[in-house]
Amino acid sequence: MAANDFYQTLGVSRDASDSEIKKAYRKLAVQYHPDKNPGNKEAEEKFKEISAAFDVLKDPEKRAKYDQFGHDAFRGGHTSGGVDPFDLFRDVFGGSGGGGFGSIFEDFFGGSSSSNASDGIRGNDLRVTVSITLEQAAKGVEKEIKYSRHTECSPCDGSGSSDKSSKTMCHTCGGVGQVASNQGFISIRRKCPTCNGSGITIDNPCSSCNGQGRSKSSDSVKVKIPAGINDNSRLCSRGRGDAGPLNGPFGDLYVDVQVTPHKVFERDEDDLFHELYIPFTLATLGGTVEAPTLDGKVTLKIPAGTPCNKTFRIRDKGMPHLRSPANKGDLYVKTIIDVPTNLNKEQKQKLVDFGVSCGDKDIGDDSSILKKAKRFFEADS
Repeated sequence: MAANDFYQTLGVSRDASDSEIKKAYRKLAVQYHPDKNPGNKEAEEKFKEISAAFDVLKDPEKRAKYDQFGHDAFRGGHTSGGVDPFDLFRDVFGGSGGGGFGSIFEDFFGGSSSSNASDGIRGNDLRVTVSITLEQAAKGVEKEIKYSRHTECSPCDGSGSSDKSSKTMCHTCGGVGQVASNQGFISIRRKCPTCNGSGITIDNPCSSCNGQGRSKSSDSVKVKIPAGINDNSRLCSRGRGDAGPLNGPFGDLYVDVQVTPHKVFERDEDDLFHELYIPFTLATLGGTVEAPTLDGKVTLKIPAGTPCNKTFRIRDKGMPHLRSPANKGDLYVKTIIDVPTNLNKEQKQKLVDFGVSCGDKDIGDDSSILKKAKRFFEADS
């Protein structure tokens, strides 16, 4: 068995379980971590060695290749693969669960530090806005969205290398993608300035992408907007964001949906509201009137003596429920009495006679409703 055999490096047997391998790595990571051994080159090299071993043995496919071919399975690449040895070390101190040192670093030094250089740097998430009508929100609609994003460079297949193979482990960060610096008792990690966080360096950079493995291009995607969606909702299209550098994973595309205000209806969740103007004669005598809905007009019965601001409920004429479109909200129609303003002399007199027939009486010498009405009508005629 070779001295640098990965199983021997971690002190486990060749049939060790995944949990046993992880446990062994954690123990050794704590023992040889650079923060606990400042200036100790031997401990630093040991830490890189156990990190490289764990990077292979934790991955079922890499482990199977290693068991079959040994180190020859990774000739032309680097066995460390850029595992982030700090990741599990942070777990030892509770950083990835309920607080601890990991969460402190995330709060004060710019976000999560759990990215693994072996997985590549993830591309940025992108955000676009699309506007739809209330009718489209009620029925659902498919929208084609055009936008710009980084995609894999075609000449180098996203590798960043002109010959697609000239990659070496970054010697600055040891393939981790991050470097640490000590400030007193606090160790701060930052992206490696040499490899820009990728954990590798390119010997012969691709001229098309300058070694980044990606380039800007126009793209489009069809997004299905479900029926019942609310204003200012956000949809996500996985993997449609920017490509990560050097074949890193793609980010996501977030689509902000805006529902434009409607001229007829106001919306509150799944219910719709509408103000319906009706003649005062209809409100007084009763009858029927047509009320608008998103599906067309319906006949609404108005009882005699309907007052202003009376609200009628029309079931199932609202918006569909987002998660169960077969169920809908209701439409609420509020009546507004439309008072006529251009009466002729005959109509005015009939209105006065109507008031008299209703028993309207004087409430003062000069303050009678009918007297005021008569003076108003006479002055206007």
